[in-house]
Amino acid sequence: MESRRGPLKSAVPSNVVSPVRRCSRTACGRPAVATLTYVYADSTAVLGPLATYAEPHCYDLCAEHSERLTAPRGWEVVRLLDGSAPAQPSGDDLEALANAVREAAKPQQRAAEAGDNARSADPMEVARRGHLRVLRSPDN
Repeated sequence: MESRRGPLKSAVPSNVVSPVRRCSRTACGRPAVATLTYVYADSTAVLGPLATYAEPHCYDLCAEHSERLTAPRGWEVVRLLDGSAPAQPSGDDLEALANAVREAAKPQQRAAEAGDNARSADPMEVARRGHLRVLRSPDN
């Protein structure tokens, strides 16, 4: 637009809008990584991965503010895991995996040690390959 005096100039210099969504907390300019939504009917604050679109009643939070989030007294905070982030295994998970690997190695050892004794225990078994068994047909 132009006025009598020339082109109009903005009184406030405009900043270039960044395509990165920023934390909704006052004076925090860090990039947002999570979205906070309140479910008032259930007295619940739901913190999940960053929403695809900015919604008017949701709050985008940076990593620091999402970790430190607390809810009002009597409210529950539900933290939804980001599906793209790999979950960290616990000590119990690693121990269970190690036990499963040990057990997987045992059938081969037992089959070699047992030999024909295993077959004699089940008269219908004709052959075995790993965990699979070939059974005799009941007609024969």
